[in-house]
Amino acid sequence: MSNQTEHGSSNGGQTQDLLQPGRPAPDFNLRAKPDESFSLADFRGRPLILAFYPADWSPVCGDQMALYNQVLPEFERYGAAIVGISVDGPWCHLAFATDRNLRFPLLSDFEPKGEMARQYGVYDYAKGTSERALFVLDGEGVIRWSYVSPSEINPGADGILRALEAIAEPSPA
Repeated sequence: MSNQTEHGSSNGGQTQDLLQPGRPAPDFNLRAKPDESFSLADFRGRPLILAFYPADWSPVCGDQMALYNQVLPEFERYGAAIVGISVDGPWCHLAFATDRNLRFPLLSDFEPKGEMARQYGVYDYAKGTSERALFVLDGEGVIRWSYVSPSEINPGADGILRALEAIAEPSPA
């Protein structure tokens, strides 16, 4: 697979630091629920989709997470896991995930606020939230694809599925 980065419109000029494909993904350890957390190591050995989004309860974010919930069987067909990430706290994520019947974890990039988004180059300093950004990591934790979408547009799942398909293809000898 050729490593790819795609950019929608830049949100506040902050995408210049977007982590590029081919780089190891920064480690993380974030809460999904008040009593549950996840780290990058928890997903080692399988592709991982990182779906950064601005905030729970906003219309576009709700639609985006609902879409990924519907497409979850397709992601799993490639052996991939997905996590949603925003600056909302774990209690807010718990209420949002319960209300939307989400079957994947939402990680809280709450304290220090936006630290993970900053590490991935997708923190919107003007709004105090992450940008709407997607990363697909391979089973070794290497970024294979990334995309930043305008915050008002649901980026869908097509790019994610193409990246997962490319990871699954055997490398030419």
